[in-house]
Amino acid sequence: MGGLCYMIDDKMCLGIVGDDMMARVGPDAYESLLSKEHAREMNFTKRPMKGYLFIAPEGIDFESDLEFWVDRCLEFNPQAKSSTKKK
Repeated sequence: MGGLCYMIDDKMCLGIVGDDMMARVGPDAYESLLSKEHAREMNFTKRPMKGYLFIAPEGIDFESDLEFWVDRCLEFNPQAKSSTKKK
């Protein structure tokens, strides 16, 4: 991925890729949150990753904005599936 990733309960929750925040918000909240200012689809593999968003730095420059996105990630985390561990 090439960034910094925060794991909660062995599941990717949020991270930093370049200057952007990567937010794992889940497929149910994806469409509504994609319409928020400074949010865009996460597509660093050239294909959109449903349930994940990139948030531009301007979208997290206030503490309340950052808290909003962190809360969305933490809300989805209990439903997220963890990656299978490689042996």
